[in-house]
Amino acid sequence: MNPKQKTKNKNYNISIAMETLTLPWRIFPKTIEAACYNRGRLALLRLGYPLRVTLQQHRGLEVILDKAMWLCVDSNKDDQPILAWREFQIRGRRGLHLPVSCELWLYHSYAGLIMGSALDDLDQALEKIMH
Repeated sequence: MNPKQKTKNKNYNISIAMETLTLPWRIFPKTIEAACYNRGRLALLRLGYPLRVTLQQHRGLEVILDKAMWLCVDSNKDDQPILAWREFQIRGRRGLHLPVSCELWLYHSYAGLIMGSALDDLDQALEKIMH
């Protein structure tokens, strides 16, 4: 199997996995800053989806961005879900400068320790990708 085909199959498998995730350990309401959300959506529009982004400050963690959710996985553990930002409240959004409400789903007992720093890390990684 050539590397391009392997990547394509892995992305396909990730899409299926994102649709059939197990129930979360906890669900919290969350607000994402407008700049971070807009950067993520722009990256998806320009680079296609799903889009995998490696988090630089969190060893082994990657975020898989898709239209419906941003899933943070442990790439060292066969993409075990750690947390996910889901249910983005963008319908009726009145301005690109406004934060976006969503749900934060925690799949791992320690996910709460990194939920803020992982989003900051993702924002920085997306900024690098987009420039």
